[in-house]
Amino acid sequence: MSHPTRSGNAKDDNVIDDSFAAKEKAVVDTIRCLSMDAVQKANSGHPGTPMAMAPVAYTIWSKFLKFDPEAPIWPNRDRFVLSMGHASMLIYSTLHMAGVREVSNDYCTGDRESVTIDDLKTFRQLHSRCAGHPEYHWTSGIETTTGPLGNGLATSVGMAIASKWLGATYNKPGFELFNFNAYALAGDGCFQEGVSAEAASLAGHLQLDNLCWIWDNNHISIEGNTDWSFTEDVATRFVAYGWNITRVTDANDLPKLQSAFSVARKENNRPTLVVVDSHIAWGAPTKQDTHGAHGAPLGDKEIAGTKEFYGLPPDKTFYVPDGAYDHFRSQMAANGGVARKSWEAMFAEYKTAYPDLAEQIDLMNSRQMPSDWESKLPTYPADPKGMASRISNGKIMQAVAEACPYFLGGSADLAPSTKTRLEDAKFGDFMPPSTGWGDWSGRNFHFGIREHAMGAIMNGMCLSKLRSFGSGFFVFSDYMKPVIRLSAIMEIPVTWIFTHDSIGVGEDGPTHQPIEHLAMMRSIPGLVTFRPSDANENVECWKWIMNSKHTPSVLVLSRQNLPTIDRTEYGAVSGVQKGAYVLKCAAPDGNPDVILMASGSEVSLICGAYDLLVAKGVKPRIVSMPSFNLFEQQSDEYKESVLPSKVRARVGVEFAGDFGWHKYIGLDGKYIGMQTFGESAPLARLLEKFNFSPDRIAEAAEASIAGLK
Repeated sequence: MSHPTRSGNAKDDNVIDDSFAAKEKAVVDTIRCLSMDAVQKANSGHPGTPMAMAPVAYTIWSKFLKFDPEAPIWPNRDRFVLSMGHASMLIYSTLHMAGVREVSNDYCTGDRESVTIDDLKTFRQLHSRCAGHPEYHWTSGIETTTGPLGNGLATSVGMAIASKWLGATYNKPGFELFNFNAYALAGDGCFQEGVSAEAASLAGHLQLDNLCWIWDNNHISIEGNTDWSFTEDVATRFVAYGWNITRVTDANDLPKLQSAFSVARKENNRPTLVVVDSHIAWGAPTKQDTHGAHGAPLGDKEIAGTKEFYGLPPDKTFYVPDGAYDHFRSQMAANGGVARKSWEAMFAEYKTAYPDLAEQIDLMNSRQMPSDWESKLPTYPADPKGMASRISNGKIMQAVAEACPYFLGGSADLAPSTKTRLEDAKFGDFMPPSTGWGDWSGRNFHFGIREHAMGAIMNGMCLSKLRSFGSGFFVFSDYMKPVIRLSAIMEIPVTWIFTHDSIGVGEDGPTHQPIEHLAMMRSIPGLVTFRPSDANENVECWKWIMNSKHTPSVLVLSRQNLPTIDRTEYGAVSGVQKGAYVLKCAAPDGNPDVILMASGSEVSLICGAYDLLVAKGVKPRIVSMPSFNLFEQQSDEYKESVLPSKVRARVGVEFAGDFGWHKYIGLDGKYIGMQTFGESAPLARLLEKFNFSPDRIAEAAEASIAGLK
C-alpha cells in the first residue's frame, strides 16, 4: 500500500475548534507526551509508534472497548492486545490515563492504579510496572505478553475463539453472558512474521467477526523504509483470507477511526482488518517519518519542539492537562463501567437460574478444577505389553474432559496420530455453524498445519481462562518454541502435548526423530516437562497438570508400546508428583552400589538392567525421572533421598542427547543416549544400531562402579 502524501502545512491538521474535540486532542497528545518523556528518561525505548498511534488507542478505549478500569478482569470485557510490544509506552500511557486498577495474584482488585505517574518515570527499570515490553501477570490491563512480533495478533485469535465458545456454552435466553470482542494493534513487522499469516488464515476460515486487527501502516522499521523488504498488497491478501477490510488514510482523523471501528463492530461473519496510514513520531520537527524515531529517544530539543507543536508546555515533563483524566475516564465509565455493572447484575440472576453452569464459570475464572475430579481418572493394571503413552494419554484425556467442562483443544492436523481427539459426540467440533461441520460450542479444534499459530491461539484461549491443550509431533515443537516460552513467561496453565518422542518414531527417520528437544523443553524456566514411563505415570502427570493454576506443562509421549509397571513390585506411582522417585532398590540399608536413571520408554530398559545386576550380586537402585523440572522444585532432603550424593556410580539412559543429564550422573557417571541424529528403520533395528539394551546398561553400571575403585 502506498503511503499517503502530506499536502500543506502539518500544523493545519492540528487546529481544533470544537470544545469536545479539543478535550479529545488533549488526551491524545498527553498519551504521546507521556510516552516521549518516559522513553527519554529511560534513555531507551520506542517513542515514534506511540506518537503515531495515540489517536487509535484513544478511540478504541474511549468509544469501543467494553472495559472497566475499576474491574479490569471482569469476564466479559473486550480484550485489547498491543501486538507491537516494543511500542509499550502506548499501552502504559493509556492505562495510566484510563485509571486502570491493579489486580492481585488472587484476582482481587485493589485501590492502587496499575500504572501511576511514578511508574511511567521508571519505564524499563528494575521491577518497574512498565517493563520494556508489555507483560501479562505483571501489569494489570495487559491482556497478554507481547514482544516477539506477530504473536500478539495470533494470541488475539485465541481470545476471539474463547468468546465464541463461552457464549455458545454458557449463554441462555435472556442471559448473554459472553460476547466480548478482541482488538489487536500491530505494525509492519507483525504482518511480516509468518505466525500472523497462519493465524489470519484460520481466523478468516472460522469467520471470527468479533476480531479486529489494526495495522499501523507507517512504512518504517528499524533498518529504514519497509519498501526495502515489504511491498506486497497486504489488504488483498487478507481479502483472500476471508476478512473484511477498511482503511483510514489519516491516523489523526478521529471521526474516520470511529467509522472504521463501527464497521468492524457491525460485521457478522468476517474478522476485520483496519488499515491506518500513519506518520511515525507525528509532530516531531525533524524525526517524523524517519527510522530514527523508531527505537531511540528523541532528545530533549526534539521533544520540546514536538510539545510546542501539540500546544502543550515544552518545558514540562510527565504533564497531564487539567480535565484530561476526567474526559477519558468518564467515557470509560459510561461504556465499560456501565456494561460491567449490568453484567454483574445479570450474572447474579444467572446463578439462581443456572447454578451448576454458574459454578463452572466461577471455577474456570479462578483456574480451579471441579471437586473430586481426580476420582474420574483411570487406573491401569500391570501389563508386560502395555500400550504407547500416546494411547494411554488419549484415554486419560477423555476422563479429564468429562470432569472439566472447560477443557478443550486440538492438534495441528495430527489428532489421529497424537490420539488427542475428545471422542464423545457431545464434545463436538468447534466450527462456524454455517459450515455444517460443527458449532461454536465444540471442544475439538482443527488448527490445520499451523503449529506456531496453534500455540499462540492456545495461549489466547488460556488467557481467557479456558484450559486449553494442543498437540503435535515432538520434533515440530521447533515451530512452537516462541509461544511455549511465552506461556511460561506469562505463567498460564496451557498443556502442550507432543507424541512420537524419540527414535521410537522409527521409519520416518531423522527429520521426525527428536534428539535435542527434551533438553530444549527442560531448559525453559517456569515450564514443567513430563515424559511418563507407563499409563499410570501418565495419569499422575495429568493430576499435576490440571491442578496447576500458573504453570504450563509439556507431555512427551511415545509412539511405541510401554509396559505397564507392576506397582506391587515397584515404587508407588504417586512419586511422579515429585518429578523423580525410587522404583526399586536392592540395598536394604539405602546405600546402593549404583543408581540407574531414565524417563519414558527407557525405564523398562533400566528395570531389565536391574535384574541383570542383581543376578551378579550388584545392589542397584532404579529411579524413574518423568520430570526434571518438578524434581528440581523438591527439597534438598527429598532429592538426596532419591539420589544420595555419596553414590557416585550412576547411569542415565534416554533416547535423546545428554544435555542436562550431567547434573544427575556427575563426573563419574555414564550416559547412554544419542550422540547423533537417528536413522530411518524399524525401531527394533534402531535399538540394535544405537545399542540400547539392558545388557549395555548393566555393563555401563559395572564400569561406573569399577571406575571409582
